[in-house]
Amino acid sequence: MTVQSNTQSFVLGPDKHGTRVVVEGPRARLLTDSQRPPAGATAIDCRDAAILSGKINAHTHIYSGLAPLGMPAPQPPPTNFVQILERVWWRLDRALNEDALRASAQLYIAQALLHGTTTLIDHHESPAFIAGSLDVLAEVCHEYGMRACLCYGATERNGGLDEARAGLAECRRFIDHGESELVRAAVGLHASFTVSDTTLDLAAELCAETQKIMHVHVAEDGADVRDAQARGYPGPLERLVQHKALPPGSIVAHGLFLGPQQVRNVDEAGCWIVQNPRSNHGNEVGYPQALAHSQRVALGTDGYPANMGEEADFLRVQAKKYGEPMSAVEARIEAAPMLAQEIFGARVGLPTVDRPTLADLRVVDHKGVRHVFVHGRHVVSNYELPVSLEAIRTRASAQAHALWQRMASLK
Repeated sequence: MTVQSNTQSFVLGPDKHGTRVVVEGPRARLLTDSQRPPAGATAIDCRDAAILSGKINAHTHIYSGLAPLGMPAPQPPPTNFVQILERVWWRLDRALNEDALRASAQLYIAQALLHGTTTLIDHHESPAFIAGSLDVLAEVCHEYGMRACLCYGATERNGGLDEARAGLAECRRFIDHGESELVRAAVGLHASFTVSDTTLDLAAELCAETQKIMHVHVAEDGADVRDAQARGYPGPLERLVQHKALPPGSIVAHGLFLGPQQVRNVDEAGCWIVQNPRSNHGNEVGYPQALAHSQRVALGTDGYPANMGEEADFLRVQAKKYGEPMSAVEARIEAAPMLAQEIFGARVGLPTVDRPTLADLRVVDHKGVRHVFVHGRHVVSNYELPVSLEAIRTRASAQAHALWQRMASLK
């Protein structure tokens, strides 16, 4: 898929710090006092505001976008993490169809952009709608202007090895035919405890053949560790490594039950761990206290809204409670641009005099996010999207109601 870069140029600023940035196509560069802006460039008012880089959500589930719209509480109430998966999230993803997924993506992505989040690293599952599901997510990303890395989380939990093969086939199809400058692909597995060694080998082969990273949940709960040990491995991380399913750059989501040496091993392998503090707290799985042993830890939301400022604030509170060094926490909050650079092959963040960046920027003032640019496209202007958020919510609410009915009918 080819993305037509925005040929319009913009000059952002000066902001309250005197910064001026030129956006030309997909790149941004700093405009010095001695330089003139490009002829015909559109001026963007940044008075009383700050020009900042766009936020990056390093692990999320776009398919959960309808969940805040009245999803019924599970009955009976779950008493552990696996029951939460079985009675909530695995029921939700089983009930997804194309229309529900599209509505979920539209709402989630629209709200993310309004929060100033310009990149989503997504992990998707919809067992009743596998083939073509990543295209739906990509289409909404292109429509609204969201940078993303997409994968399908292959699993055997519903249909055995055939289901896992279908999930990996969707990853392969999208790698071959769905990528663009704006949307990239990865190989996905749900989690070690939902796949056999055969699926691990197939996923590892796909990573090697396509030169793509793996995106997988690891040690989110003790159940993942116990499963790996029952299979004869020290833990889920070692199981993935032994099957060569974690090439450099891969994303390990959560890592709550990894010890200091395991975390160091992830770092030394050139892989990433993504912490998701609101989700971990909500699922009552604890706090990953060993993550300070890696420099390659980023922040995600695990399907919670992509308000990265709120996620960072929650992390700070949790870190203080558990006595984690704040220097490590602040580094974690600022780490995602390095991960995005590895995925998209270009520098992310604010440009400097001699180093342009991807034109993924936000302009923030006391009222909130005033402007957002992604890949040089002006996707939020004066606090608003070019499409009606109310209309998006109305469509999403209708799809959510139908989704809850399908969930209730599942055995």
